[in-house]
Amino acid sequence: MPRCTYFPERGSDGYGVEHYDLALEYRVGPNRLAATARLSAVAAERLDRFELDLGPFRIARVLVDGRPAKFRHRRTRLHVTPAKAVPAGARFLVEVRYSGNPNPVSSHWGGLGWEQLTDGSLVAGQPIGAPSWFPCNDRPDDKAAYRISVTTASGYHVVSNGGLAAKTSSGATTTWVYEQDEPMATYLASVQIGRYQSVEVAGAVPQRLVYPGAVRDRVRYDFGRQHEMITAFTELFGPYPFPSYTVVITADDLEIPVEAQGMSTFGANHVDGRRGSERLVAHELAHQWFGNSLTLGRWKDIWLHEGFASYAEWLWSEVSGGETAAAHAARWHARLSRLPQDLVLADPGPRDIFDDRVYKRGALTLHALREAMGDDAFFSMLRVWTSQNRHGTVTTEDFTVLAGRHAAPALLEGWLYQEALPRL
Repeated sequence: MPRCTYFPERGSDGYGVEHYDLALEYRVGPNRLAATARLSAVAAERLDRFELDLGPFRIARVLVDGRPAKFRHRRTRLHVTPAKAVPAGARFLVEVRYSGNPNPVSSHWGGLGWEQLTDGSLVAGQPIGAPSWFPCNDRPDDKAAYRISVTTASGYHVVSNGGLAAKTSSGATTTWVYEQDEPMATYLASVQIGRYQSVEVAGAVPQRLVYPGAVRDRVRYDFGRQHEMITAFTELFGPYPFPSYTVVITADDLEIPVEAQGMSTFGANHVDGRRGSERLVAHELAHQWFGNSLTLGRWKDIWLHEGFASYAEWLWSEVSGGETAAAHAARWHARLSRLPQDLVLADPGPRDIFDDRVYKRGALTLHALREAMGDDAFFSMLRVWTSQNRHGTVTTEDFTVLAGRHAAPALLEGWLYQEALPRL
């Protein structure tokens, strides 16, 4: 798949990464990172040189297959010239040793990536924040397995993607090692560091809540129905796609929750003891199917993530005894009809990928499809969608081919490719 035209300065199609091994040493107070990254990759073509995406760190050395390589680091691109060209089809290993202060990547939506908190840090990488903390091929369709090791002061709790493979202490520091075996896009890689407690939650899928002690009771109540959500979504969407699910609540307030593979991060402001943010709990959980297991191959297809997660909010409302999805759809259709009709859902443009119209019009598209197909056929189709594409990348065209077997193509044509909002 060609490099995404929304962010043409990101990523490379000359190679694909199979595995990232990230060894990080982090000091919280000065926000200081010293790291070694090892990337196991496969050349798609002969590589006399290649590029990695990486923020403004100091590069100590770059090795390719164990041999020193020449490199040049400009802005967010690390240009590497190996001692010997890598043949097309060959596997090769890149090692980068680097250090510095990780800072978010500037963007139209604010800072993205590694962010320092009052007492800790978090990573919110969507869509182009991954280079703020590790060298990578920053394109969503290049999914890989990960091993992420973080060494920091022992008073802090570290959470990352995948399962905790090891935890060892030495003196005043502790090393946490996480392994993510299922393929993951770079923007979904995450590290959360804070003075947290954790508790395991019983359910069909192992769950863990990680939080500051001060909000313990509110967290336990506000996320108390999450296991029911997993059960409901499993029935509607198919099996939960990962071995476990972790929710981190930071001591700081956050503008919005943060999505990552196998985990989500909420701010203290999202925990009120009244389940006031439960729709967001459902939204982030649904991303484990739509966004993390099934990941867009191009950012223009963002509705395949946000439209589905937004519709999951309405479905949870319906399942849990609240308003029906039809009631939500009618209200949001009326709201969107009063907004500018200048957005194409299947290609909103890079500045509008997080426009609320993408979220809600995407949900409306699914509701219109459900109405046309009927519940049995619609949810059966969704389960086929998640099963056929499990841990892969997807496009709008992939979905329309599947949905077109059950509904008139003209229905999706209007919702996906026309600016004017169709009638509900």
